[in-house]
Amino acid sequence: MKRLLTYFLRGLVLTVPLVVTVAVCWVVLTRIDGWLGLSIPGLGLIITLAAITLVGFVGSTFLWRTMEGWLDELLERLPFVRLLYSSTKDLLNAFVGEKRRFDAPVLVALSEDGAVRTFGFITQASLAALALPQDVAVYFPQSYNFAGQLVVVPSSRVTRLEAESADVLAFIVSGGVTDVPGTPKVEA
Repeated sequence: MKRLLTYFLRGLVLTVPLVVTVAVCWVVLTRIDGWLGLSIPGLGLIITLAAITLVGFVGSTFLWRTMEGWLDELLERLPFVRLLYSSTKDLLNAFVGEKRRFDAPVLVALSEDGAVRTFGFITQASLAALALPQDVAVYFPQSYNFAGQLVVVPSSRVTRLEAESADVLAFIVSGGVTDVPGTPKVEA
């Protein structure tokens, strides 16, 4: 009976991630097709990707930068829209934009002796404008969640990591389960 339970659990580990991934992809594809009124599965995704790429190409021109400045100025005048637009824009820029903020992975000592540590990303290397010249702003993403917490810590407790930001983020979000490339696997 114990062997049967082991096979069942192994089957869960192998099938659930695949089923969840296929289900989410299917929902996204059918929603996009439904919004665009298309009957060919996946065509909506292809059109959406092409449109986003075209906007990115046009966004690289001088004319777009002028229009973007005008649009930013207009949206900054609308209270709720300003918050939504600027927050979304800043978040996307932090991960994939030209002004990436999550490019400095760090290890932060939470205890005086450095025995308790956590991973994060420096988002502001200097807080002198807030009268905190010895501190830095560190963002700590949460595991299995798309949230996190911003913490102000003394720069003396921060150690920069020589690792790719994407690898560290995947490690944090997975709760430490994802392997970090270049590190040997340890069997417990």
